[in-house]
Amino acid sequence: MTKELNPRRLDVKAFAQAGGRLSGHESLLAYARLAQEAKGLHPDLLVDWQAVGEVRTAPGGIPQVWLLLKARAAFPMECQRCMTPVDVPLEVERAFRFVADEATAEALDEDCEEDLLALSREFDLHELIEDELLMALPVVPRHGECPTAVPMASSDEDFEEASAAKPNPFAALAGLNVGSKSK
Repeated sequence: MTKELNPRRLDVKAFAQAGGRLSGHESLLAYARLAQEAKGLHPDLLVDWQAVGEVRTAPGGIPQVWLLLKARAAFPMECQRCMTPVDVPLEVERAFRFVADEATAEALDEDCEEDLLALSREFDLHELIEDELLMALPVVPRHGECPTAVPMASSDEDFEEASAAKPNPFAALAGLNVGSKSK
C-alpha cells in the first residue's frame, strides 16, 4: 500500500528520497490570493502544476534535497491599453534546494544562484505554487494586439472644453499694481 501524498503537508525530504511526483489540475478558486487578484472574473479557469522531488549529490558527496516545480494558468486581468479583459498566460518553472532551516537558508542565500527553502515535514506545496504564480503576474497586463482600436490622443474634446472655460488663477494678480517702496 502506498502512502497518499498531501501537497498541503508534504514531507519534502521523504518526497525527494522517493523520487516523488505530484501533479494537480485545480480551480483558480482553490488559491485564495490568486482568486482575490482575479476579482471574480472567470471562476472556471484552472491551474495545472507538477512537482518532482529528487536528491542530488553535491561536490564533496553531500546529498541535497531538490524540488522541481512547474505551474501554469491563464489569469484574467484588464488590458492597460484598451481597458478590456485579457487572459494572461502564466508559466512557472523553478527549482528549489532545501536546507536544514531558515537560518541556513538566509546565510547561504547571497552566495547561491538557486532558490533556497527550509526543510519541513509539513511543507505547503500549494502555497508555494500560489506564491510563484502571484510573482509571475505582469505589472502591466496587455493584449499582444488589442481587439478594439485604442485611441491615441492624450485628451478628449470634453477635457479641452473644460480647460478653456476655467479662468487662469493668476490673471487676477496681473491687475494688481504692486509698487515697491524705496528710500
